[in-house]
Amino acid sequence: MNTQRTYTRTELAHRASGGVEVTLFWAQSDGEDKAVVCVLDPREGVCFEISTDPYLALEVYYHPFAYRDEDSRLAA
Repeated sequence: MNTQRTYTRTELAHRASGGVEVTLFWAQSDGEDKAVVCVLDPREGVCFEISTDPYLALEVYYHPFAYRDEDSRLAA
């Protein structure tokens, strides 16, 4: 049986500039907590998430494009 983990997300910060929205979440699950940065650019049709270590969360939040890789791309 394949069980999928369910996370509860709490929004910690949100900003928007030039049509791009960036949100920092704290995601909690049984025994695992992580920071997630979500980026949405509706003009370009781009949406992606970056999971990060808590100590890097604010750095990734302020500079998400520097930390993005092709695997983090959800839509184009």
